[in-house]
Amino acid sequence: MQENNAFPPAPPSPEGAPVLSPDGSPAAPVNGHAASADAWERSTLERLAFASLQEQRSARLWRNGLRLAWLLFFAVMAWVLLSRTSPTTGPSTPHTAMVEVRGEISAGSEAGAETINTALKAAFEDEGAKAVVVVINSPGGSPVQAGLINDEIRRLKAKHGKPVYAVVEESCASAAYYIAVAADSIYVDKASIVGSIGVLMDGFGFSGLMNKLGVDRRLLTAGENKGFMDPFSPMDDKQRAYAQQLLNQIHQQFIATVKAGRGDRLKENADTFSGLFWTGQQAIELGLADHLGGLEYVAREVVKAEDIMDYTRRENVAERLAKRFGAALGESAVRALQYTPSLR
Repeated sequence: MQENNAFPPAPPSPEGAPVLSPDGSPAAPVNGHAASADAWERSTLERLAFASLQEQRSARLWRNGLRLAWLLFFAVMAWVLLSRTSPTTGPSTPHTAMVEVRGEISAGSEAGAETINTALKAAFEDEGAKAVVVVINSPGGSPVQAGLINDEIRRLKAKHGKPVYAVVEESCASAAYYIAVAADSIYVDKASIVGSIGVLMDGFGFSGLMNKLGVDRRLLTAGENKGFMDPFSPMDDKQRAYAQQLLNQIHQQFIATVKAGRGDRLKENADTFSGLFWTGQQAIELGLADHLGGLEYVAREVVKAEDIMDYTRRENVAERLAKRFGAALGESAVRALQYTPSLR
C-alpha cells in the first residue's frame, strides 16, 4: 500500500553537509529525507521580498498621508482667509463701532499695529458706524507700535470725518496713553490708571557676578560699539550717555504727541511728563482725560447709537488650529528629511 505524504521527497543533500531549516535549526527528516537547501533559499527570498514590499507600502502611506495633511492645512487656511474677507450682505444699521486694545502693545500681538489698524480701517469704512470707540486696557509696550496706531487713527478720522473716543478700563499707561491721545475725547473710570508718560530701557548686568565666579567673558566684535548693552560686559560712561540720548529723544516724541492730542485741555506741571501715573479722577483734573464714563455710556449718551458692533480682530479657533497644525506639520517634514534608511 503506497503512503500519502504531504511533501514531495527532497533530493538528498550533498554528502557530509548538514541540511538546515529556514530558522537555522537542523531540518527534520521528511519522508526519510532532509529538507533541501533549495527550499530554505526560497523561503529566505520570500521573506526578504515580503519585507521589501512592507517597507514600500509604509513609505507610500507616509507620502499619501503627508499630501493629505498639506491639503487639509491649505483648506483650513483658505477658509480662514475667506471668512475674514467675505463681504457683508448689505449696509449695516446705525451703531457704535468698537475696537479693543488689550494687553501689551507689541508687534505681532493682538494689540499690535497690524491687528489694530486693520480693525480701525474696517470700523471707519462701515457706513453704519456713527463713531469709533477705542476701548483700552493696557499697561503699555512698544512706542513704535503705539505711534503707528496713533497715526492711523488721525488719518482715518480726517478721511472719514467720524469722531473717535477712547474709553479706559483698568489701565491706560505709557504706550497705551500714546494711542489714547489720538481720540477726540478720553473717558475713564474714577479708579482707572492713566499716564506714565515716559520711556525706559531695562536689563541686567552680570559682569560683577562673573568676576566673583572667575568666569572670563570672551566677546569678539568688529566695531567698538557692537557689544553695546551686552549684559555680561560692563557699561562705560560713553555707552550710558548714548542710551540716555536715545531715551530722551523718544520721550520728546511722546511729549509732542500728547501735547498735540490734548492741546489746551492739558494742565501741564512738573510731574506731567515725569513718568508718574494717576487715577482716572486725577487724570481729568490734570487734563489727561475728559470725562467719567464707560463704553455703554459713550454709545448711549455721546454717540447716540446704543447698538455696539465689535470690530476687534481676534484669533479664532480655526487660526489657532492652523498655527498648531502648521507647526506640527513642519516638524514632521523636518523629521522626514532627516530620515535615512539603512540596512541592518
